[in-house]
Amino acid sequence: MKELKLLFSNNRAWIEQKCEKNPDFFTDLSESQDPKYLWIGCSDSRVPANEIVGLEAGELFVHRNIGNLFPHTDINCLSVLEYAIDILKIKHIIVCGHYRCGGVKAAMEGQNQGVVDHWLRSIRDVYASNRAELDAITDLQLRYDRLVELNTMQQVLNICHTPIVQNAWARGQTLWVHGWVYDLKTGRLKDLDFCFSGINQVENIYRINTKLL
Repeated sequence: MKELKLLFSNNRAWIEQKCEKNPDFFTDLSESQDPKYLWIGCSDSRVPANEIVGLEAGELFVHRNIGNLFPHTDINCLSVLEYAIDILKIKHIIVCGHYRCGGVKAAMEGQNQGVVDHWLRSIRDVYASNRAELDAITDLQLRYDRLVELNTMQQVLNICHTPIVQNAWARGQTLWVHGWVYDLKTGRLKDLDFCFSGINQVENIYRINTKLL
């Protein structure tokens, strides 16, 4: 198919571009990866993680799904988190939502999307927990944007509530968990000023006795 041939052509051009700058680029990259950051973002094709923050291959460990969620029962999310922290020793976890997220909009509007509705349930839970604040916002676009922010913040909390993160803090590993939002209309990142770096910032009910693990 012509469309797929275009992708292979783009691949060859990309290889040439990289090798012009550094002939050993792929040789070096094949040896190991040493990222300092884990990016948990949305699958939306308009949110390319590496490009947004200007990092090369090997510099950003990435996990993406619809709505940039981190459900506490999802083995995929948990496996990525554990590998990033315990093996790669990353220092920063960035949960990045984005304005005009289709998943968040579908959850807010109650659209029937099929199987994905089960996945979006946690975003609806975020809405329910913040109903008074959200319902008070009369502009639907602003309400939608705020839900994007609140959802991102909830996923930061979900990550901090895991034994994986709390064990890292208990053994003195340097680790920050950040909440950001990307604006599709401007290309800018927004820091939600929602950052955790130790167990003392976690509510008592979510703290786990790491000595027993």
